[in-house]
Amino acid sequence: MLYVVATPIGNLEDVTMRSLRVLREVTLIAAEDTRVTRRLLDRYDIHTPTTSYNERNSRSKTPWLLAKLDAGDVALVSDAGTPGVNDPGAGLVSAAAQAGHAVAVVPGPSAPVAALSVSGFDGDGFVYLGFLPKRRTDRLKLLASVASERRTLVALETPHRLRAALQDMLEALGDRPIAVCRELTKLYEEVFRGAVSQAIARFHEPRGEFTLIIQGSPGGQAPAADVERLAQTRLAELRAQGAHAKDAVSQVTKQTGLPRRQVYQTWLKLDQSSSTK
Repeated sequence: MLYVVATPIGNLEDVTMRSLRVLREVTLIAAEDTRVTRRLLDRYDIHTPTTSYNERNSRSKTPWLLAKLDAGDVALVSDAGTPGVNDPGAGLVSAAAQAGHAVAVVPGPSAPVAALSVSGFDGDGFVYLGFLPKRRTDRLKLLASVASERRTLVALETPHRLRAALQDMLEALGDRPIAVCRELTKLYEEVFRGAVSQAIARFHEPRGEFTLIIQGSPGGQAPAADVERLAQTRLAELRAQGAHAKDAVSQVTKQTGLPRRQVYQTWLKLDQSSSTK
């Protein structure tokens, strides 16, 4: 059997009794990084053999692990949280199931759920965005696509992209309430609650791991002024980059959902404004 085992996201005391039992009883532990997993195993005096399984070696390692499953039980763990949720693992789970092996989950810590529970925002329904795209164009496109979403938004972000992501949220979503959760369950845990603009002012030099909980659109639709401002900003950026009108208008129409004619009129206004300077 393949066990999908959740492990602590920071505080090693958050591991469950069942997780520890399974990690002791299996014949092998497939870990995202064996050095990280070893700290947990050493803490609880577990001596089960480990092997690495991550994005870099998953293709070559999967057949080998399937062979190991023919001989005994294997546990799959990531560095922190639940395997397969923004962590390696989905490929092995799928391959094991297709090969006829039983797959069982040993649930436990999860950064998105932990952040949502401490944010104070509506958790009856939420949209999980995972890590936001690295490229600003792609990030704005994603944020614009959920601007009218009424459910709470949950996203992950790295420290070196946090401020850029918050600036893009301000443009695409407006200055709505947000909870910025940093280093959850760790020594320097912090939960900042306020508006997006306040979060930008708060995190000058971000450090640690971040989970962002953003309040959904209160009216079911993004404020028209916010969407129009986003369209104008993106068109100005594309114009400065030398983009042709047709390409720029097409791209911004897809990002914002505004009528093509309206976006084109905004482009013309930018042209007129530039020519009068």
